[in-house]
Amino acid sequence: MTGKKNILVIGSGAREHALVHTLSRSGTVREIHAAPGNPGMLPLAKLHPVSDAACASILPLVKRHGIDLVVVGPEAPLVAGLADELRSAGVEVFGPGRAGALLEGSKVHAKKFMDRWGVPTAPWDECTSLQDVEEALAKRSAPFIVKADGLAAGKGVFVTKTREEAFLAAENLLVRGALGEAGKRIIIEDALSGEELTVLAVSDGATYRILPPSQDHKRVYEEDKGPNTGGMGAYSPVPWVDEELLERVRRSILDPTFDGLRHDGVPYCGVLYAGLMVAPDGIPRVIEYNVRFGDPEAQVVLPLLEVDFAEMLFACCEGRLSEFRWEEPSKWAVDVVLASGGYPGTFEKGKEIEGLENVSSMEDFVLFHGGTTFSPEGKILTEGGRVLSAVGLGASLEEALVNAYAGVEQISFENMHYRRDIARRAIIQRRGGI
Repeated sequence: MTGKKNILVIGSGAREHALVHTLSRSGTVREIHAAPGNPGMLPLAKLHPVSDAACASILPLVKRHGIDLVVVGPEAPLVAGLADELRSAGVEVFGPGRAGALLEGSKVHAKKFMDRWGVPTAPWDECTSLQDVEEALAKRSAPFIVKADGLAAGKGVFVTKTREEAFLAAENLLVRGALGEAGKRIIIEDALSGEELTVLAVSDGATYRILPPSQDHKRVYEEDKGPNTGGMGAYSPVPWVDEELLERVRRSILDPTFDGLRHDGVPYCGVLYAGLMVAPDGIPRVIEYNVRFGDPEAQVVLPLLEVDFAEMLFACCEGRLSEFRWEEPSKWAVDVVLASGGYPGTFEKGKEIEGLENVSSMEDFVLFHGGTTFSPEGKILTEGGRVLSAVGLGASLEEALVNAYAGVEQISFENMHYRRDIARRAIIQRRGGI
């Protein structure tokens, strides 16, 4: 790759802020643009307030600002085929086309793909009627897992304790249309036990590189209690993940996944998110695929990278990832998500955020905006459910944890809530507590 490049990041969340932040550290980047972006990106990127991520909105930006690469952050534009449309217009894109994105866009498609290519996952049934639901539940014992087929912004998975609760969740989707089109078809699957793990792999379609593994905290309250959220925090790398486990993930999950995509004639330039459950016997199985960087996983994985991130993305787009020099990260990262009052249910907006200036100069700490906006007076207010990602870095997991919560203590807004036990179990495990 020659000359400095202009890059456009699509999206407005903390994941996209982390992408912008990591790209800003690249010596090969001239300008970073974000559409629509968020207030936290402003020192690093030029923002373009487009209302959506359709090609009709993005392509004029690409041409006007001489964009060399578009990086698509969220899943919805990928599933809608934005990458295909941009590529057909001659634009380089990091992100799979519609066919590849269907691994996230349809859980039924993903399950059939895994079964066809021998990727280990939970046994499952497709349901389009309440009779299907009754038959699928009769095969299983608690807990019961009900999933909407389509995209549901992290709200399409229901882990229920009783058959009655599972039936009600299915009925709400299939009959009452609780999630619209996304829930017109559902799957019911066996519950997997073990430790959850996220493995991200960037690919140029021919080869892939595994990024540092991470672990998300999906439940809203401490000790993994309360409803599922989009993620209340994460840490990376994961102390109990050794090379033997990563080799199992490569051999049993990533290799057959990418081989299957190639065999199906599906080009895949982008990142594959493998959400895994690692059983007590060490066998990993896929809970779900995502076709983009996770949120909050991106916020802990990307700051650890000790490579030129922009060069790596261009290597993927140009089919030369196998030649890209890789350096193993030497630090740890912990992300604590600061959420609005009421989240993950109906949440409050418009609360002024205080203390942002206090963390701007902290060492080994970075703050990613996830759901913020400007007031007419220029103050930064809460806008989303997950407002901020407070990320601590350190030479150890313990040090990163201390730095993350030190930053959290400096920030406040009305009814702010967050988990106080991010990475706690991992640290106890490291000390031999369990």
